[in-house]
Amino acid sequence: MTQRPATSGHPVDPKGVTTGPLRRHPEPVLTAENVPYPATLVFNPGVTKFQGRYVMVFRVDHAFDMARIGHQFHDIGLGVAFSDDGISWEVESRRLLEDLKEGEDFWPYDPRLTVIDDRCYLTFCLDTRRGMRAGIAVTDDFEHFEVLSLSLPDLRNVVLFPQQVNGKYVRLERPFPIYLRRRWGDNDRFDIWISESPDLVHWGNSDLFLRVEDVPFASEKIGPGPPPVLTEDGWLAVFHAVDVEEGRGFGGWEGDWKMRYTAGVMLLDRHDPRRIIGMSPEPVLQPTTPFELEYGFRPGVVFPTGLIAEKDGTCKLYYGAADTVIGLATGNIDAIASLCTSPPPQSAWREERPADVPHPAVSEPHKEPTG
Repeated sequence: MTQRPATSGHPVDPKGVTTGPLRRHPEPVLTAENVPYPATLVFNPGVTKFQGRYVMVFRVDHAFDMARIGHQFHDIGLGVAFSDDGISWEVESRRLLEDLKEGEDFWPYDPRLTVIDDRCYLTFCLDTRRGMRAGIAVTDDFEHFEVLSLSLPDLRNVVLFPQQVNGKYVRLERPFPIYLRRRWGDNDRFDIWISESPDLVHWGNSDLFLRVEDVPFASEKIGPGPPPVLTEDGWLAVFHAVDVEEGRGFGGWEGDWKMRYTAGVMLLDRHDPRRIIGMSPEPVLQPTTPFELEYGFRPGVVFPTGLIAEKDGTCKLYYGAADTVIGLATGNIDAIASLCTSPPPQSAWREERPADVPHPAVSEPHKEPTG
């Protein structure tokens, strides 16, 4: 294991930045320089408390190659780190779920961590030659993992609730319905769905949960963030939202990156998490600091993936910054929940009958797909 300062080679704001109830740590808490094996980017961490320590599983991309078709990195994987305070991290010299990289399966990435009944569950995306599959694995020691479930393509951003609700396990997820959305001109408008399971293996009873058009600060897509946290007022769920503005560009290593990623929050009924009580009318976290906005692979990105609710009422929100480093914002959990003042967005559209929902206009007679 190795532990090194997280500031090497990255800009630091000595005062930190306060946005609403959240205050950023003045520097990234983990960078590629902290990793004891080849790494170019470290970001999108799943974080939890397990067996008396903070645990982080994070995404590692290495060997950038602009000429590479598909993803511009030759190697992607999952690193693991431990901490006593959630700020200074000891990174292990090994990577997780490397045995999944075989045949047509490329790499696991974008992890989340959830503790349920004293066992730790790791959710992740697995890129394959046939599409993206969402996986669930369980561990008791972060040495041995059992993969419980792999979804059909294309599914991503799966997060588990930390306890059963009405006798069922529940998860938020984000499918990629590209085939028909592209036919209708919605190339990148992806929504959040919700599903349940009796055993964490078999998933169903899936419903559309939150649409892009229900989020005033999203124009492209939305997706689940960290696993929800139970508060006195209900389940607090952080999500990411993506918007694009005409004429705005961040550049980045690819030269044409235009998307801005922000974080919003919503409050869900503790007994029926399919019911949204309220939502923040604007982002609670958006790219502001130099290491989020001005530097890195994809500037303009904050991607929330880990949320720790402490016993004293404070919380730690971990996020990928610019798809390059890992940032930390802290605040009061009740103050964040109090931002969910917008009315529940689904109350109107869930009452619509399917026959009343207009279909996109087409310029030619409808033809059934052939494949």
